Amino acid sequence: MALILAAFARALLNITYIIRKRIYSLFLGRPEGLGFFVILDLRPPDRKIILVNQLKNNMNPKVDWFFSKDTQWQKEYEKLRTIILDCGLTEELKWGCPCYVFQNTNIVLIHGYKEYCEVLLFKGALLNDPNGILIQQTKNVQSARQVRFTNVREIARQERILKAYIYEAIEVERAGLKVKLKKTSEYKIPEEFQKKLKKSPALKTAFYALTPGRQRAYLFYFSQPKQSKTRESRVEKYMKHILNGKGLND
Repeated sequence: MALILAAFARALLNITYIIRKRIYSLFLGRPEGLGFFVILDLRPPDRKIILVNQLKNNMNPKVDWFFSKDTQWQKEYEKLRTIILDCGLTEELKWGCPCYVFQNTNIVLIHGYKEYCEVLLFKGALLNDPNGILIQQTKNVQSARQVRFTNVREIARQERILKAYIYEAIEVERAGLKVKLKKTSEYKIPEEFQKKLKKSPALKTAFYALTPGRQRAYLFYFSQPKQSKTRESRVEKYMKHILNGKGLND
C-alpha cells in the first residue's frame, strides 16, 4: 500500500497545468459570499498552493472619490470595480484613476472617455483574445489593451469573460512575461512635442538626459490622444516635469 501511495504522490506532483485559466474559470460561477479561491500549482519546481484572498470589502478609501463623482459612467465604474476586486487584486490610485495591482505590479486600470468607459490591461498584448474584445488604442500602444463598454448591461453580460482575461493577466505577471518594446529611437516624436523641443534647447537637453525608459514613457503618453489639442495639453502639462529631470510618474 505504501508503494502505491508513493507512486500516486509522485504522479500527482508531476501534473502540469498548461492552461491554468481553465481552472480559474471553474471559480467564476462560485456562490456569492465565498471569501477566497484556491489555485493548485503542482508544476515542478515551484510546487505550491496559492491562496488568493477575494474580499468584497477590500475597497481603498483613497479611491472612493473617483466612484462617488457624478459622471456619465458612475454605474459602469462601480460595476467594474466590483468585478476587478472579485479577482483578488489590490486597489490603488494612480494617475487619478483606480488601478489594480498584483504583487505591486499594475494589472488593470479603470478609465473613461466621452464615448466609452474602459478597463485597461497593462500587458494585454500578451493575452489570448478568443472573444475579440481587446483593442489597441493607437498603433503606438505596444503593451496595453482596452476593453470598452458603453453601458452597465454590457459589462454584466461580459463579466465572466472579463474575469477570465484578468485571471490570465495575473498569470502572465506570475510567469514574469514581458512585452518586447521598441527602442526609444524607433518611437515617432509627436509633432506637438517636436515643436517644443525645437523652440526650447533647455527642454531638448533635459529630455535627452532622461533615461531611455523615461523618454519612452513620455513619447508613449504624448502620442496616445487622437486629437492634437489633447496631445499639446499633455506636453504643456509635463514640460516643467521634464526640465526638472523627472519621469512621467516621478
